[in-house]
Amino acid sequence: MLRAISRSHGGTGQPAGTIRLDHAARHLRRKRITSDQGEEVLVDLPEAVLLADGDRLVLEDGRTIAVLAAEEELYEVLPGVCPLRHLAWHLGNRHLPAQIDQDRILIRRDHVIRAMLEGLGASVREVVARFQPVHGAYHAPAHDHGHGHQHGHGHAHDHHHD
Repeated sequence: MLRAISRSHGGTGQPAGTIRLDHAARHLRRKRITSDQGEEVLVDLPEAVLLADGDRLVLEDGRTIAVLAAEEELYEVLPGVCPLRHLAWHLGNRHLPAQIDQDRILIRRDHVIRAMLEGLGASVREVVARFQPVHGAYHAPAHDHGHGHQHGHGHAHDHHHD
């Protein structure tokens, strides 16, 4: 069985394989996973990390496995009478993972949140897409600080487009 001992942000050269993981599955420390090529990989990292689309798991022999964000069932939120930044604030205030793009926000499907957003005048539609929510610490060292989770909860101020 292959053993992944670290992660790198991106990489050069051809990876030894790929692994498609949804947002929840990309948060890991020690877990057995199967690559898209059918190889068993034991992820055995020194600390829990949140892998981003394009990161690589580094194997003991120096080869890498490319991490790809899997497609998920999401809501695409588009602004209406309420500006996008206000919708982002409402989602961030609820600590919901959100991918904030220039003209839309992607969130996991939740009918209660959909009703709230539509009540604010947003247009919400069901989509299937790769989900890369905002987290303030993707490309910085992950520090736990004894709280059991990483900081940066997808608040609208973590990633801002004008």
